[in-house]
Amino acid sequence: MPGPLDDPSKNRVNNQRIIAYFSMEIAVDAEIPTYAGGLGVLAGDTIRSAVDLKVPMVAVTLLYRKGYFYQTLDASGWQREEPVEWVVDDFLEEMPQRAAVALEGRSVHIRSWKYEVSDSGGFKVPVYFLDSDLPENSEGDRTLTHSLYGGDQRYRLCQEAILGIGGVRMLRALGYHEIERFHMNDGHASLLVLELLDEEAGKNGGRPITHDDVEAVRRKCVFTTHTPVPAARDQFPKELAERVLGEYQAMSDIKDLVFCGDVLDMTFLGFNLSHFINGVAKKHSEVARLMFAGYLIDAITNGVHAATWVAEPFHELYDRHIRGWRLDNFSLRYALSIPKEEVWKAHNQVKKRLLQYLNRETNVGMDLNVLTIGFARRMATYKRADLLFTDPERLKSIASKAGPFQLVYAGKAHPQDQAGKELIQRIFRIKDALAKNIKMVYLENYDLELGKMITAGVDVWLNTPQPPLEASGTSGMKAALNGVPSLSVLDGWWIEGCIEGVTGWSIGENERGTEEAGNRSKDASSLYDKLEQVIIPLFYHNRDRFIDVMLHSIALNGSFFNTHRMIQQYVLKAYFE
Repeated sequence: MPGPLDDPSKNRVNNQRIIAYFSMEIAVDAEIPTYAGGLGVLAGDTIRSAVDLKVPMVAVTLLYRKGYFYQTLDASGWQREEPVEWVVDDFLEEMPQRAAVALEGRSVHIRSWKYEVSDSGGFKVPVYFLDSDLPENSEGDRTLTHSLYGGDQRYRLCQEAILGIGGVRMLRALGYHEIERFHMNDGHASLLVLELLDEEAGKNGGRPITHDDVEAVRRKCVFTTHTPVPAARDQFPKELAERVLGEYQAMSDIKDLVFCGDVLDMTFLGFNLSHFINGVAKKHSEVARLMFAGYLIDAITNGVHAATWVAEPFHELYDRHIRGWRLDNFSLRYALSIPKEEVWKAHNQVKKRLLQYLNRETNVGMDLNVLTIGFARRMATYKRADLLFTDPERLKSIASKAGPFQLVYAGKAHPQDQAGKELIQRIFRIKDALAKNIKMVYLENYDLELGKMITAGVDVWLNTPQPPLEASGTSGMKAALNGVPSLSVLDGWWIEGCIEGVTGWSIGENERGTEEAGNRSKDASSLYDKLEQVIIPLFYHNRDRFIDVMLHSIALNGSFFNTHRMIQQYVLKAYFE
């Protein structure tokens, strides 16, 4: 299927890159540990869809030689972190070009390593990983690109200067002089606007930055804001910014656009210098407009790359019944015509693979015929991974009276997030208390491959964030592509994707007030009621109807909540509007 820019006679951009996509983390391969969670996975899926649709994109991120971290859990369930060992040369090609960024008055030299995401027809999107580990740099500067989300504020600001400022300079060194749009995937890359402003001012001999310069840069920039959790926004003291970055012209000429009083807020910086800003779900955009009054914030709901996240038995199923689905994800709506017995057979094949893995690795003894519920994501406290365990006795009662179920959990907490680590430990300990009634496992070192196996292999996908803090969420989208319906709090994408009893089930009510949204006991009660009265009876006593929900998950949610649709919206609204 041809992409939107596939005819070179009609579009001059077919053979040049005019979209530069910047992200602090990008997941392009399970063996390349340059991602921590949803932001990086989304970036990787975005790039894959750009390839499928032949969008002329180039991507920029940092090279993390020590990765995010390798997670282990000790006997008490406490998370331990170890550096990830990987050989850069096995996956990436070193480029000869060099660039430099001034940090604290000295030049920090950077190189790039190239990874190409390509399709069978030869269309490619190059991804450049920036690396400061060069012999001409000091020992400290060589480590600036070693660890994802590591170090103190100074370390993070230096990293973001390398990504934003160094990224633009590296693109120029590599010959990318015709970039028309710079897409910032959250605020980590916002410093790129300072470099673009300097370029505009430099066109006329380095004069003071003018309104025309600002508008020229705005025209080039696109900003996607993500989590509404305040702690996730990068903010640096003005004094630190001036010491690290030096005298950037924009910091004095248009200081009110760069600083918020005595703070360099990377979200506001990106907002102020972008012509298009979007949240990642309709509800999230509403929340963002309340948080950032005065800014026009559109909505482009996230998606996932269908061909990546669909398990092999479903690949084969769709190939038989929905020809061309890989490049035309909308055609998955025809999944409603697939015979139910074939869907159930494919699902059991995927589930069997997951349970064999679990039983081999943990000796938990999970049963193919038992309802299996999955929860796997970054272990931040607002995601309330332990909501299911609010009342363990009620949970045991449901398992004994309504029907048995088993639980699969996984996820990492940020190394500096003590509350997140304590959350993991509580869940880890609960599994022993439930062992006689409910089989449960908490898997270590959640990554791309494990995520793919879990989202496709469980029967029901659980999501329990505290509204309105879930910007989008994408794990339930991956599950839907494999016919796995969600049981989720109405927040993020699920407000758009949930048709009660048709595509899955809701926990609690939509449009709740602030006090009620934080009412853990009400959400837990709703969750238990839905399990006991709806989902478990449906799974065991009305399998035909349960498969109906599976089919509608694919046809309604799988066909829409994908990065093909998402990229097309960016093309129309932000890239080539």
